[in-house]
Amino acid sequence: MNPNVLAGADGAGEQDEKGMNMSNTRPMPPARVAILRWTAHIGAITAEALAAREGGPVASARSRLLVAVRAGMLMRQRPLVGQPALYTITRAGLRACGQRGLDRCRVTPSNAMHLIVCAEVAATLEGCYPDHRVLGERELRRDERECGATLASALMGAASFGRPRLHRPDLVLWPRDRDDLLPVAVEVELTVKGPRRLADICLAWARCRCVAGVLYLVAPEVEDALARAVARSNAGERVVVVPLDALPRERAVGMA
Repeated sequence: MNPNVLAGADGAGEQDEKGMNMSNTRPMPPARVAILRWTAHIGAITAEALAAREGGPVASARSRLLVAVRAGMLMRQRPLVGQPALYTITRAGLRACGQRGLDRCRVTPSNAMHLIVCAEVAATLEGCYPDHRVLGERELRRDERECGATLASALMGAASFGRPRLHRPDLVLWPRDRDDLLPVAVEVELTVKGPRRLADICLAWARCRCVAGVLYLVAPEVEDALARAVARSNAGERVVVVPLDALPRERAVGMA
């Protein structure tokens, strides 16, 4: 399907306010296609993250996201009071931007804050490392499934039927046009996991050879627990722990 062609959720084309069918072949603006693709790759984004990524006003980013919502390309959810709304791709949006095999993101009150921060981190990393692509967990899952190999995930042991049990990072920094360089796994930790679980994940990352290393971006209350897990698993040479507050912010115009 041509990713620059707009199609409605039912494949019959977008409808206007009166319910009249519009042309199935009306070209979609490239900027909207780019927003849809970024949303599909990251899983969920916010207007603040989009504005930070583009260096423009939050109000403008929010307006363009709402246009995509009205066209049926995105879904808007705001499960947390006082926090930004989250925008996720719809099936129609996936078709419209030419993305295949990607799982849609499910937003709940329990994962919303993590999704909000991951979107902000993704936008910031793109600004800090323009020679890298930033992949989301769903894009990595799709790519590993299609190639039948582990690309940037840590092996946690064997699951049922002998299949490997993998731990996938929240984001991946993937070098552009450099097949000789390995990606960097990025984990965003906002809450403390159980000590054993955290140590097992750090040990898996320490043994992982498909990534150059692991960057943990952590909330203040997680830092000490993660440092103990890294020490316990002897993962200090492979895992770097950085406070989230230390990450350079790509501030958007109009962001509070």
